[in-house]
Amino acid sequence: MRRLSVAMSMVMACAALTLGQGEAQAVIVINYPDFSNVAGLTLNGDAAQVGNVLRVTPAAFGQAGSVFSTTPVTLASNASFSTYFQFRFTDAGGACDGQGCGADGLTFTVQTVGNNVGGAGGGIGYAGISPSVAVEFDSWNNGSVDGFSSNHVGINVNGNIDSEQLSEIIEADLNAGDIWHAWVDYDGVAQVLEARLSRSNIRPSAPSTPPHTIDLASMLGSTNVFAGFTSGTGAAFANHDVLTWVLDNSYHPINPVPVPAAVYLFGAGLVGLAGLARRRG
Repeated sequence: MRRLSVAMSMVMACAALTLGQGEAQAVIVINYPDFSNVAGLTLNGDAAQVGNVLRVTPAAFGQAGSVFSTTPVTLASNASFSTYFQFRFTDAGGACDGQGCGADGLTFTVQTVGNNVGGAGGGIGYAGISPSVAVEFDSWNNGSVDGFSSNHVGINVNGNIDSEQLSEIIEADLNAGDIWHAWVDYDGVAQVLEARLSRSNIRPSAPSTPPHTIDLASMLGSTNVFAGFTSGTGAAFANHDVLTWVLDNSYHPINPVPVPAAVYLFGAGLVGLAGLARRRG
């Protein structure tokens, strides 16, 4: 068993492999095909592991939750990163805003602290977190700060819920229970942040919001960051679940989205080690 344990550690160490041949290095530093195991994550506020998903907030009134990497992620010197995740909003209920019921949504956030939670309701668990940058997937109309939209993608900075970039989602209602695929990419050389969203797992060629220019390294004051998700509910609510998550600590857009090579190798290694254990048992 000791030999098996050592061998498994070696396989786990191989998880930081480059993907593809003849490409720039793409190192996956966060990789959760699901959340049946949440080791390496810090769950804050009302966030919880429910089965194999991260329920950042449940379908209940007045909730605020966040989930961040427990240890900092070291980004490239220019703070570049690429990430892909799946999420779903279910059991929407409570108040309605004229465009539908359920709220308030989910953010993907990069910041310098790993155990805090922002404001509930329209704060989406993000309001007040500074320094930070976030991409919000907002399902409630908070008036002018949301462009009078209850179904949009926005780019927010320093805990301010008044998005610096905002675009309406016309494909479908976020609260309809569909699985959504999201890509967030930051090119630290060009200092451009982009977000993409689709119900298909094929990465859209065009971003869902206009490219946003930001000097992330200077704003955060560090290239060691905590990455994760926030969510909030108020008088309206829904289950805000993250289903899977991959993050690369360089600018290397994740496309297509099959199971990353690191996960495949890890799984194949476990199968081989299990056979080895049986033969030596």
